[in-house]
Amino acid sequence: MKIDVLLGLQWGDEGKGKVVDVLTPEYDIICRFQGGPNAGHTLEFCGQKFVLRSVPSGIFQGGKINIIGNGVVLDPALFKAEIESLEASGQVLTDRLKISKKAHLILPTHRLLDAANESSKGDKKIGTTGKGIGPTYTDKISRNGLRVGDILCNFSEKYAQAVSRHRDLLNGKYSQNDIQLLEKEWFEGIEFIKRFELIDSEQYINNAINSGKKVLAEGAQGTMLDIDFGSYPYVTSSNTVCAGACTGLGVAPRHIGDVYGIFKAYCTRVGSGPFPTELFDNVGDALRNGGHEFGSVTGRPRRCGWIDLVALRYAIMLNGVTQLIIMKSDVMDNFESIKACTAYKIDGKETRDFPFDIENTKIEPVYVDLQGWQRDLSQINSENQFPSAFAAYLNFLEKELNVPIKIVSVGPDRAQTIIKTVISDK
Repeated sequence: MKIDVLLGLQWGDEGKGKVVDVLTPEYDIICRFQGGPNAGHTLEFCGQKFVLRSVPSGIFQGGKINIIGNGVVLDPALFKAEIESLEASGQVLTDRLKISKKAHLILPTHRLLDAANESSKGDKKIGTTGKGIGPTYTDKISRNGLRVGDILCNFSEKYAQAVSRHRDLLNGKYSQNDIQLLEKEWFEGIEFIKRFELIDSEQYINNAINSGKKVLAEGAQGTMLDIDFGSYPYVTSSNTVCAGACTGLGVAPRHIGDVYGIFKAYCTRVGSGPFPTELFDNVGDALRNGGHEFGSVTGRPRRCGWIDLVALRYAIMLNGVTQLIIMKSDVMDNFESIKACTAYKIDGKETRDFPFDIENTKIEPVYVDLQGWQRDLSQINSENQFPSAFAAYLNFLEKELNVPIKIVSVGPDRAQTIIKTVISDK
């Protein structure tokens, strides 16, 4: 068996949580392979909305095993709050959720370091959520981190050493009282984690693959926030691309099967950083309000713009995408016309390739105008009901991206999902 990967192709917030929930019935195990509690996946069904931070989005499908992989960074306090919220809705998670011993822990002092680092940047702030994600990954790479498995052996000593080091780095910016205020809930979270099975996830997942189990790897954030290939330095602290599933779960590249790439019918971005197709007019406002474009974890308004096919082609190349999933087309139901950026104009020359630096390079998007469908897509339940202009829009995207669109989402509920059976002739 192969392990399939589902990830975002833009700057995050593409709707991965909903799609994982929709696809889960086909899989036995769902795994998160990177990121931390700054990545909120929103799911809606049966009139209820749920926001997941660290728990894989397959948790609502009974009987499925969900794994928090070694590439994830975990905040015990936020994890406890998240689980308690899910359990209050009737979910029983202890037997279905497993945690990698090699996942790194976000310490209270990591959050203080995150705030101090962001404050020191002044006008060059990158828009961090302040959850301590970056400092935790920094400690991981510098070989100073604490892992979930450390809870089981000499943990107090290891924790004290880590906090002492962080105090030196903070250099008096925060008091012992500041740290202690965060520690109470954090240590309660540590005890809470012990309720769950802590596993050698790489062994568990490979054994599952070898025994014929179907595994889905769920990414967080989006390709354009990847630490290596995103719009650096306005990126996250982990590898959000498909290769991150190999290192974040401990599976060999030969085990990767289908790669599902998710994108919105337009573009959004949260926080600072370059955004070539960003709109500052009433169209951008219409996208934001119509798409409810506010962070599921932070509540921050998202910046909105037309779809960027230059960046999408780049993301598809990096990830080896085999099937595309388009989200939120219904947000543009009332638009008379729609634009799509097919190339960049740089120094008077057009290019379809994504450049090294999009922050300090003057980029003029080259747009194609497309006819809007001006029909309510949210009530459609079959591809045969697609308005001709919408079908033409999908066909245009498939030709530009050279990958078939397999799934079309026409609303936030899991029922508002159409699996295409007819693939356009590219």
